Amino acid sequence: MKYLHAMVRVRDLDASLRFFRDGLGLRETRRKDYPEGRFTLVYLGAPANPESEVELTYNYDDEDYGSARNFGHLAFEVDDIYATCAHLQSMGITINRPPRDGHMAFVRSPDLVSVELLQKGGRLPPQEPWASMANTGVW
Repeated sequence: MKYLHAMVRVRDLDASLRFFRDGLGLRETRRKDYPEGRFTLVYLGAPANPESEVELTYNYDDEDYGSARNFGHLAFEVDDIYATCAHLQSMGITINRPPRDGHMAFVRSPDLVSVELLQKGGRLPPQEPWASMANTGVW
């Protein structure tokens, strides 16, 4: 058996690409448009292992996917959790569970998919403003 990808349905493809590509740094590996089926598939991979992909499924017709809490989460290892969170925050993305421990944070995509960020290697020393930042919302 071989792991291929995780699929998430997205309501706004541009907003989701801004989050996953521009915010998290994933790279688009391929895209397939199916106008007859009224959907587009966009595959994204992390620079360190692009073969393990996230598939964004954009259906042309509006549909309510609920809160997306039943999905669980995606997890990405990052080189500097503080820099990653600061970058996402500068883009207006809420850090739902700040990296108070220098190791783990949670954010949510525009479609409410929880994304776990894990520090590569050991924990970083606690750092403000993260060390004293409270949780926001749910993840």
